[in-house]
Amino acid sequence: MITKDSKTHATTQDQRKARLAAELRANLLKRKAQARSRRTGAADERPDGIAAADKDDPA
Repeated sequence: MITKDSKTHATTQDQRKARLAAELRANLLKRKAQARSRRTGAADERPDGIAAADKDDPA
């Protein structure tokens, strides 16, 4: 006999599995995009990095 609690528990598990699957797909797409950008040799446009390397005056 299936009770209301077991249905809720199953639904919660299904929702969790779907959410984790979606996050996994998003992570995979992100990693593939990173690999493609590294393979093409595009310059890294991020502003972060070692600030001391940009200075002309050594400290």
